[in-house]
Amino acid sequence: MNSIDDSSDPVSYGIPSTRIFAVKTTNRQERAVADNIDKAIRDDIDDILVTAVIVPDELKGYVLVESPEPLARVQELMERIPNARTVLSGATSLEEVGHYLTPKPAVSGIEDGTIVELIAGPFKGEKAVVKRVDPGKEEITVELYESVLPIPITVRGDNVRIIDKGEDQ
Repeated sequence: MNSIDDSSDPVSYGIPSTRIFAVKTTNRQERAVADNIDKAIRDDIDDILVTAVIVPDELKGYVLVESPEPLARVQELMERIPNARTVLSGATSLEEVGHYLTPKPAVSGIEDGTIVELIAGPFKGEKAVVKRVDPGKEEITVELYESVLPIPITVRGDNVRIIDKGEDQ
């Protein structure tokens, strides 16, 4: 029987295939858990290998940990991490969590007629109505509510907070 040497494999370089585990955390402590995992790995508390830690904004109360280790070893590490509650049984694949890795455009969810509040710039705190959305530049053009003359102002999409979708406009 022929044995295959994994060290010559250009894709894996001898590293065992990794799995992604979901770690349940205390509410609003996702970033702290990720930092503590990083600190535990850097301080060589244990020989458990973790290749990546992901803290998606859309996934509240969870941290994703990539490791070639079995579930029991990842659970062993999480028992020593403050605010890490439990590791969900079973692993997931990169295809299932890949959408968390691609950033959403700043103007996603903003349409013409949406009512927004400006959260940065000289008009901070002012309410406005969206008149045009430019997804390519991630900019929106708004008109201030309390303005005497309707002057269009172009701002970055991440400088506004959606107040109301305004479909009845």
